[in-house]
Order: sequence, then structure tokens, then C-alpha cells
Amino acid sequence: MTLFPAVSFPQRIASLSTEAVDVLYRLGAEDRVVGVSGYTHYPRRARETKPKVSGFKTGKLEKILSVQPDLVIGYSHVQRRLLDEVDLAGVPTRCYHHRNLAGIHEMVTDLGELVGARPQAQALSRHLLAIQAQVAVAASRLPFKPRVYFEEWHTPLTCGIHWVSELITLAGGVDVFADRAPLDPFSARAVTPEEVLQAQPQLILGSWCGQRFDTEAVQARPGFAALNALVLDIPSSDILAPGPVAIERGLVWVFDAVCRAAGTMPEALGFTRPELSE
Repeated sequence: MTLFPAVSFPQRIASLSTEAVDVLYRLGAEDRVVGVSGYTHYPRRARETKPKVSGFKTGKLEKILSVQPDLVIGYSHVQRRLLDEVDLAGVPTRCYHHRNLAGIHEMVTDLGELVGARPQAQALSRHLLAIQAQVAVAASRLPFKPRVYFEEWHTPLTCGIHWVSELITLAGGVDVFADRAPLDPFSARAVTPEEVLQAQPQLILGSWCGQRFDTEAVQARPGFAALNALVLDIPSSDILAPGPVAIERGLVWVFDAVCRAAGTMPEALGFTRPELSE
């Protein structure tokens, strides 16, 4: 990984991951973002106004270099190959691999250092920690902790990644596959329908990346109707990107669902919803 001199900050940033774009905008570095992923969702104005230079799993070096970046940011081993090409072309890169909530905060801190916005990064992290704390306090008042199965994909059935499991726990639920959530690669989190049935979830949450979670299809699986579980979908853009929105939006979605499964509402437990930026 190419490093910057201590006194220099990047001025033209291309981000292949939506969560880094979101953080950069919140840190006041909007004008430095010159290219984004086609999967960028937040903020909306980034999706609408910035050049799209890649997908998540796909991208071409020439397209990325066309916006003349002096830093390219990506996420996970999926984008590492493309970032290696960028590095070989002489453009500095940053690749994040975080898979838990602590890693989200570390990414915020690191991006703050990269663009010379440490105070803004610290403020953002405090804001996110405050939401986590407020949900945890409200969740402690739940009448019981529902058992939760989170489905990230359907062929094969794949349980939620680590930060999603942590969100479930913060929201007062019991992730029935918490032991698999930290596993990597993605295929290591595969589960069978029989294992889901044996886990007896009271709440089934789903977010299929790139597809809408089909609640009716899930309930129609053999044996699933007998679970009598509440089955709800969560937009993938709100929970499957490991950035601020997973906490601001994803955590609130999960807490809403856990409360419904427990027969109550977040407001009844003293929870105040955070104001959301677009």
C-alpha cells in the first residue's frame, strides 16, 4: 500500500465502496470525491452527481484512472485485485477489511486522518456510539429477547455477517447463528434449512444484496410456516454496507423488528429515533 507524506492530504478521491463515500461527505470532503461506485446509495447527492467508475465486484482500471484520482479506496478482498492494479499504475490506494462495528469506527477514524479531518471523524464516531448506546439501553427494557435468524442470501441460505450479528445483539435479539457471523469467506456462513428450523427463530430478517428479500418465498419453505416467526425485510443499502448507515439506519430497522417480535415498540421503551441525513 502506498503511503502519503505526513504533510500531504489527497485532493481527488475515487471510492469503490459506498460506505467510504458516505463518511467522506460527513467529514466535509465532498469536493474531493471525484468518482464513486455504481452501488453508492448515501448520500443521495453523491449517487446523483458523481461519476460512476466501478461496480462492487467489477471495474476497469481505465475508468478509474479517467477521473485522475490521487487516492482510490476499496473494501474487502473482492476489490483487492482491482486496487492492486491501481497501485501498479502508481496511484495510492486504501483497502478496508473491517467486518464488525469496531471496524466501522476505525474506518471513520482512519479516513479522518487521511483527509485531515480528525475532529469531524471523532464527532461522527461519538454520534454513532451514542445511537448504539441508546438502542442498548432501550433494548434492556424488552420483555424478552427474541431469537433471530438473519438471512443475507438464499442460494445457499447464508446467515448475517459479523456487524449484522452485533446489531441484533445490541437491539436485544439473540442471533441464532452468532457463532458463524465472524467467519470468512462468505461461503463459511452457509446454513441449511434444517439448521434454521432447528434453531427455532421467532424473528426472521432478510436482506439479499442486489435483490429484495422475498418474505413470501421464505414462509413457503417446507416447515417454515410452522415456526410462526415474524418475517421482515431490511433494505440492503441500510445494513449490508459497513459504514455509518448500518448503525443509523440498519440498527434502527433491526430494533424495530425485535420490538415487534417482542410485542412492543421502540418508543414505548424510551427510544428516540436519530435524525437521518440523505
